[in-house]
Amino acid sequence: MVLRTFGWSFAVTVLGLIAAVFYDGWAAFGVVAILAILEISLSFDNAVVNAGVLKKMNAFWQKIFLTVGVLIAVFGMRLVFPVVIVAISAKMGPVEAVDLAFNQPDRYQQLVTDAHPSIAAFGGMFLLMIFLDFIFEERDIQWLRWIERPLAKLGKVDMLSVCIALIVLLVSSMTFAIHAHQHAGHADKQSTVLISGVAGLITYLVVGGLSGFFENRLEEEEREQEEEEKAAREGKPKSAVLLAGQAAFFMFLYLEVLDASFSFDGVIGAFAITNDIVLMALGLGIGAMYVRSLTVYLVRQGTLDDYVYLEHGAHYAIGVLAVILVVTIRYEINEVITGLVGVVLIALSFWSSVRRNKRLAAEEGNAGDPTRSESASLIS
Repeated sequence: MVLRTFGWSFAVTVLGLIAAVFYDGWAAFGVVAILAILEISLSFDNAVVNAGVLKKMNAFWQKIFLTVGVLIAVFGMRLVFPVVIVAISAKMGPVEAVDLAFNQPDRYQQLVTDAHPSIAAFGGMFLLMIFLDFIFEERDIQWLRWIERPLAKLGKVDMLSVCIALIVLLVSSMTFAIHAHQHAGHADKQSTVLISGVAGLITYLVVGGLSGFFENRLEEEEREQEEEEKAAREGKPKSAVLLAGQAAFFMFLYLEVLDASFSFDGVIGAFAITNDIVLMALGLGIGAMYVRSLTVYLVRQGTLDDYVYLEHGAHYAIGVLAVILVVTIRYEINEVITGLVGVVLIALSFWSSVRRNKRLAAEEGNAGDPTRSESASLIS
């Protein structure tokens, strides 16, 4: 199971590290290895959230996610995306941007860094909406009930998450404007942050809305079909709805935009280690492969069903990452902090899930043994 799921990741790791050695020696080998670890640590919560969506899709679309999705994630976001950002921000052609990346890496790094406010605003708003919609939704299973219960009640207010996201965007753009006045040549950044943030919000609403619409429609059709065949299927367990066609396509787009938003901090953080675009693509690409494989592993093992708080921990990590991205519009935050926060939250949610499973098993054991139940009641 492990080899089948992670086989391609292992192969890409070996090829990537060998390519790094041939490209620039053993120093490049170390840089690529560090970048891969950085990407995995920053994106573990991404894998958990992806798994929650991917488990609703059929085998064909899961395979598409592992093939076409990997190409988009590795080559699109980790290699092409920084070049496109440089081309747009510096108002140059893509060929010139590629030439700049290979021949003037310091200048290339500076241009990507200058574009960070708009990148952070877009990704921050997209991830913030994911977190808000999750936390405002009423759920049967709650992890931090003292937070989630009152917020679920507030979530009944229409468009509350959109309003909060717009307020955060407005405050962050105004805060950045105060900072911009102290630095000549950056006075236009406020409008850039606003436009990028609104674009991230619109992207979430469009892609998420369409995927949700088709998912709901498919579930309605499935329910109607079940009602028509109820007599014939009496006594059989209800099968899960596996998304296909238009629903799966838009869910796939949603996953790709989600992955893009998660990759922003990894791409920007990679410049703290190297500004060589080849080493960056190799290291982040290896990390992206493991995130993809981990996503599929979680789906096939049913891990999210066994450890029910994992999704909660991942979404809290998304909320923290969204806040960090917004804060980095003005202030610099070390990528180690970002990675550690996500790992700690997911570890805590996993530990809580294990405790819950043990408690439920103990309760079932007591219920099945009348003697133990009677003695327990006498003690109490």
